[in-house]
Amino acid sequence: MITLNMVFQRSGATYRAAHVITPQQHHVMRAIERCRTAELGGQVFTCPACQTTRYSYHSCRNRHCPTCQHEAGQTWFTKQQDCLLPVPYFLITFTIPAELRDSARAHQREVYTAMFRASAAALQQLAADPRFLGGQLGMLGVLHTWTRDLRYHPHIHYLVPAVALTPDERVVQPPNADFLLPVRPLAILYRAKLHASFRQYRFAATIPAATWQQPWVVDCRPVGTGETALKYLAPYVFRVALSNNRILAADDTHVMFRYRHSASGAYRTCALPTLVFIQRFLAHILPAGFVKVRYYGLFSPGRRAMLAHMRAQLAVGQDEIPPKDPTVFSSWAHDLARCPQCGTQMQRQILVAWHGRAPPMLKA
Repeated sequence: MITLNMVFQRSGATYRAAHVITPQQHHVMRAIERCRTAELGGQVFTCPACQTTRYSYHSCRNRHCPTCQHEAGQTWFTKQQDCLLPVPYFLITFTIPAELRDSARAHQREVYTAMFRASAAALQQLAADPRFLGGQLGMLGVLHTWTRDLRYHPHIHYLVPAVALTPDERVVQPPNADFLLPVRPLAILYRAKLHASFRQYRFAATIPAATWQQPWVVDCRPVGTGETALKYLAPYVFRVALSNNRILAADDTHVMFRYRHSASGAYRTCALPTLVFIQRFLAHILPAGFVKVRYYGLFSPGRRAMLAHMRAQLAVGQDEIPPKDPTVFSSWAHDLARCPQCGTQMQRQILVAWHGRAPPMLKA
């Protein structure tokens, strides 16, 4: 299988020589290039019966590396099951118009932070309106910056249960299981709050005035029960711009990958010059330390104690709460524990990190 780190190993140095990149982009490129290589050390498994040897090198653990995020999604899924409520869930998506994308690309930390604050505030304000729910929501927000063909398109997804807690601690639900909040006023509130937030930044003067007058898009759709929603969102939370299994071919000049077309649902292929492909990927590297998964309202750490109270009001006893899904991804250690040739328990030794051209060394 062709992986992103193979593309970076082959063409990363050429790209860095031809382009000016940020220190964060340089750091991520080097981490992906070294992922699962002898440079990071690892372990070697040897079969005492037939002498079969297998190497397992350490992963880089960088959050932008597609090789390292698979297990992170499962770990997150297991932890989030404690927050499940027995109600329908909705996925709400906030985007920004094309006129704002240049500003977002140039001022990522400021714009992404403003998007989170404006969208979360708009959701809570509309939900608190007595005409709708009249209470506080629980919201899990995830920032993504890409389209399926790697173009730059910042947007935030919120996973929201169809329930709210009123100021007098009553649990309320929408009368229609397929409807949570009206999207048109939600989009207007979001646009106004983001506009107000941008006024503190100098770059706001470069944004066309018409941007704040045109209709904005907010999407809200039901996604089933809490557990169904979590299973859907778990790999999505830690997904990076491109997974390795989507890369079909790569050489010194081009990279070809597949993606699903949003309108038709059909799979298509996209072939890009290698340096253009790398440039598109690097556009989605987040600022250092930026938190892309955020919890608001009832899901914020200081409010989660109320979830047990809400379950009680929803008439769900502890014995009725479904047990945690024990499904986990098999770890590399389990996969390598048995010899693939004869089934004997293999012996493990540690490999020290290595930076030269000699074979990796065993730790004394």
